Formats: sequence, C-alpha cells, structure tokens
Amino acid sequence: MIDRDRSFSLWLDFIERDFLKNEFPKLIQDEIINGATSNPSIFADAIRKSPAYKNQLENLKGLKPKEKYEALAIEDIKLAAQALKESYQEGNDGYISLEVDPFLSNDTKATVKEAKRLFKAIGEPNVMIKIPATEAGYSAMRQLLATGISVNATLIFSPEQAKRCVKAMKEGMSIFENSGGRRVQAVISVFVSRFDRLLDQKLKELGLDLSKTGIYNAAKIYNIIEESNTPMVRTLFASTGVKEGVALPSDYYICELFATHSVNTAPLETIKAYASRSQDSFKLPLADEEIESYFVTLKKSGIDMNEVYGKLLEDGLKAFEDSFQEILNALKD
Repeated sequence: MIDRDRSFSLWLDFIERDFLKNEFPKLIQDEIINGATSNPSIFADAIRKSPAYKNQLENLKGLKPKEKYEALAIEDIKLAAQALKESYQEGNDGYISLEVDPFLSNDTKATVKEAKRLFKAIGEPNVMIKIPATEAGYSAMRQLLATGISVNATLIFSPEQAKRCVKAMKEGMSIFENSGGRRVQAVISVFVSRFDRLLDQKLKELGLDLSKTGIYNAAKIYNIIEESNTPMVRTLFASTGVKEGVALPSDYYICELFATHSVNTAPLETIKAYASRSQDSFKLPLADEEIESYFVTLKKSGIDMNEVYGKLLEDGLKAFEDSFQEILNALKD
C-alpha cells in the first residue's frame, strides 16, 4: 500500500473502461494506490479484449485508426484523472500517464506537438505525458516541463539514460518555476524485470544468483536520482510484475525496491498481493560499493552491461511500436 509518511507510492499499471468506472475508484479510496500508468501494450490488450469500447467505436466509424485510438485513450485517461483528482488536489500524487505515439520517439518536434495536443484534449492537470528516454526524448521532456506539463520518462534501462533525464528535467522545471509556474512533477521509469528475463538463464549456467540484476541496476539508478537532489523528480520502478512460471513471489520486485521518495507501478494482481502484507523497513538505498561489486562480478563473467542496455532499449521501443501498430490495425474499418 502507499505510505504517505515516508513518501512511497504505488501506482497501478493497468487501465480498462469498465474497471475504471468500478474497481479503480475503490482502490484509490482504500489507499491501495494513488496513481496509474498506461502504455501501448496495455491499451492494445484492453481494446482488443474488452467489450466496453464497442459503443464508442460505433460512433467513431469513418475516422482514421489513430483518431479512433486517441478518442478511446483520451476518454480512459480522463476517467482515471477524474477518479484520482482528489488525491492530486491533496498533494498525494494522483497522476495518470499517457504515452505519445511510440513511432515519434526520434522526433522531438512531433513528440512535443502531440504531447501538448493530447494534454489539452484530456483537460485535466493530473496527467503525465510519457516520453521514451531517447536522444529526441530528452529535449521533449525539457520542453514539456518548461510549459508545466508533467512528464513520465519511460524505457530507462541504463544509468546514463537516468542522468540525461535528470538534467533535462531540472532544466525544464527551472524554466517553468522562473516563469511563475507552481506545480509540475516528473518520474523516471526504470524498467526492472526485463533484465532478469534476459539474463537469468545465462546466470544460471554461470552458477550466479538469479533475479538480482534488475534490482541492482534499479538500485544504482535510484541512488543517482536521489543524489541529484531534485525533490520533484522521483524514481518510478516499472516492469515489476513477475512473469508466469518464474519461481518468485508475485510482489517480489515491489518488496525488494521498497524505498522512500519513490513510486512502484505494477499490475493489479501484483498490487493485491503486496497490499495483503505489511512491510516496515526500506530495502533501498543500497551502498554504492555493494552495487558496483555485483556488476564487477557480471563483467568478469563475460556480461557486457552496455550491450544489455542497448538491447533492452531497442526491444522496448520495438515492443511499444508493435503494440501501437496492433491497435491501429484492430481499429481499421
């Protein structure tokens, strides 16, 4: 559950129309969650499987697939933002994230234009626009924050990406504050479990501990963000669900990354498992020496983390593009 006193937040990594109208408000009321996130994969799954969108789609016939998608997404995001509005007004997070078209990840100008258009169309202040941490994305983050639009930097795998995000965010927030702006926030979404899915088989062959790489990498990035001393920028631990068939507790990544001044976004079942337990002690920060010792061991074992970072970012961008294309294909008349 969320921990206001120690500034740990739990956000739900799932949205779907009927769920947003029914179970979602109760999770907020019971202080299980105080925010939510979405991505192209989540929308693709919801639109493809849920009958809740059927009536709206009937009224959207004749529009282009992307126009249909945006109409569906804007309504869902608006529903979530309204349900979270009280939390937002109390200063208790209350954010919902929406990602820009992933095919724009290398185009700063187009990303900023679309982000501003979507933010205006939703018309709620507690929306974070998700921007992939690419070269073009850093500039987009800076520009959006400078205009008072909160940002969720996504697909962060490497410490270098995190450093670039912090720099861009500090610059954007400074411009906004100097212009008289009041409230703008940002999170840096560090993906966790994908490291273990990629590397655990090799680590098993090497006789090394499993399901630790994502934790140590996230801990390293958390330290970097905290050392930046930027209160309005927090680490968000993403990709924290345990995949089927993996011998770990379903809330493993939430528990292992329990930390002050942080957010964890997770699937519904993971959150329910975590909400049933009581966790008192923070697991982070880890000492820099412990973290570096782990990565020295990986390097000596022949694992090049720069290669891993590059592959995971490339795969992550492609997965979001594929999911977005899946949505567009499904919405063709």
